[in-house]
Parts: sequence; C-alpha cells; structure tokens
Amino acid sequence: MDEHSIPVLFSESEIKDRIEELAAEIAQSISGEFMIVSLLRGSFMFTADLVRAMYKVGAHPQIDFMTLSSYRGTQSTHEIVINRDITEDVKGKTVLILDDILETGRTLQYAVNVIKERGATDMKIVVLLEKPGKLDIAVKADFVGFTVPDKFVVGYGLDYGNHYRELPFIGYLDIH
Repeated sequence: MDEHSIPVLFSESEIKDRIEELAAEIAQSISGEFMIVSLLRGSFMFTADLVRAMYKVGAHPQIDFMTLSSYRGTQSTHEIVINRDITEDVKGKTVLILDDILETGRTLQYAVNVIKERGATDMKIVVLLEKPGKLDIAVKADFVGFTVPDKFVVGYGLDYGNHYRELPFIGYLDIH
C-alpha cells in the first residue's frame, strides 16, 4: 500500500493549527513547572511539535519518554509492557502524559497508574487523537487534538507494522 491510497483525515496544516491551539490551552491550564511524559513511539512527532508550540506560548516543560506496547499488528494484546521507562523522578511534580491515541484506554491508564504510584502530585492527559466508543477502561483526556472515526489510523507518528509513521498527515488504512 502506498501513501497515495491512504485517505487523509487531517492534513499537515490542520495538524499544525490544532497543535498550536492545544499548546495555548495547556499553557493556560497548567501553571508553574511541569513535566511531559511522552508515550512512544506513536507520539514522537506530536511531542516534538507540541513542545515547540509550547515554547512559543511561554511554557517550558521538562520532557521524558516512556515506551509501552500492547499491540501486535492491528490488534491489542491487552497485556502492557514497559519497553523503556522514564529516567526523571516525577515525585511531587505536575505531569502531562502525552499519547498519540486514546482508543481502549488500557495503555494510557497503565501509564497514569505508574506515574501516580511514583508520586506525581497532579496529572493531566493530552492525546492527539481520540476514538470514541472504543474505551474498555474509563479514561478521559484533558486535552484532545482530534476525534477520529473507528478506522485504523496511520501517519504523523502512528504506524501499521512500523510503517507510515513518516507521513505528514493522518489518514487511515482500509483493512478488512
């Protein structure tokens, strides 16, 4: 499948505009110092663009990364594994957990629980994409970039078999 056969849900310019809006919303709602914990790998582009947009609105977060996995192909295994853990201490800090997509809620809830157990005093969640109606666990994002239909989305960091992450837009695969 080539990128020309991937229908576009959100263009590069739509993503850029929404990320600038999210940065302003986040900067207004979080006062003082905070740390971003970015859940990799799907959120790497979102993280980079969001922190650059935050700089422009006067927010200067610390940044760390955690890699969790729960998918094999297009299906969730429902077993979450930490492949890479954060290196910074979150105890007593305000933490913004950043993820690419809120779908079942399992991975995000796992990350929230880990960060809470480690002593974060306040936590907010930002997701680039939210897929309503798919939640297995009641998790609510404080900031949402876009709502997407029940399709397998790729591009802008999101992948299918580790392909399509490089696309500058968000589209979907027509998988039957």
